[in-house]
Amino acid sequence: MPAVLSALFALLTAVANATGTVLQRIAARKVPPGDAFSVRLFRHLLRSPAWLGGIAVIVGAAACQALALTLGSLSLVQPILVTELPFTLLIASAVARRRLPAAGWAASVAVAAGLGLGLAAAAPHGGGTDVPAGKWVLTLLVSGGVMAACVVAALPRPRGKARAALFSSASAIGYALTATLMKAATDIFARHGPGAFFASWQTYAFVAAGGCALFLLANAMESGPLVASQPALTLGEALVSLALGMVVYGERVRTGWWLVLEGVAAVMVTWGVVVLPRADTEGAEDEEGKGVEEGEGGEGKGGVSAGRPGN
Repeated sequence: MPAVLSALFALLTAVANATGTVLQRIAARKVPPGDAFSVRLFRHLLRSPAWLGGIAVIVGAAACQALALTLGSLSLVQPILVTELPFTLLIASAVARRRLPAAGWAASVAVAAGLGLGLAAAAPHGGGTDVPAGKWVLTLLVSGGVMAACVVAALPRPRGKARAALFSSASAIGYALTATLMKAATDIFARHGPGAFFASWQTYAFVAAGGCALFLLANAMESGPLVASQPALTLGEALVSLALGMVVYGERVRTGWWLVLEGVAAVMVTWGVVVLPRADTEGAEDEEGKGVEEGEGGEGKGGVSAGRPGN
């Protein structure tokens, strides 16, 4: 029963994150080019009702994710968040009143079926939450180092797919690290109560990691289209989370002939994640952005699309 509830809360997390992503994308596309990767970026976003609404939804998603991680393993919860991508594109299409093409529906089914097959075959199990300090230090150094490398590689590049993918990859690692730290913090809360939770360094570390990942995601959304940023974010977060679950918590998945089914599932999910953003949704985002802007006070129809790259 705990595993079922964990999976349900993980699915709710994916839906909430998808909604937040659509709202953040609307807001980020209005940021002036010179304000990327700066404090001015947040100054612009804080004046956007769409971005603030997205943040509110993401806070709810974090609560659902915390419950999911309390009830289940990192290796169970994080792969389910892959469904955020089909939810994101379905919501974007619905808001813009555009139909998702047949390829989009096929890719959504592939993601869902592949995820179900993969989790059934892998059957994540085991693991503990007593992690040595040395392992935490190594995890933080390696994760932070790779994130920094992605950012350094992204900054000199012009807006476009490469810049968006690099920022999105850094954000994916940040969100995976956030989930890893959050699991430790929620376990402390469950075992020792709120006092120990607020006294734990993991609590403040997952908040800091989540804030950093959110900032990097805002830059990814501002830098280029979903076709570049979303696959890197979705697949990257799932893969890094699986790795961290095994390395940090000692979680395990089934091997042997089960690897064949897991491989098939991985191919299905990867195909769906790569194909989905190529569905005709970039135009849908333009439409939804116009609608939100008009609702914010008629800032003009050119606010979202003007000056924003299409590739």
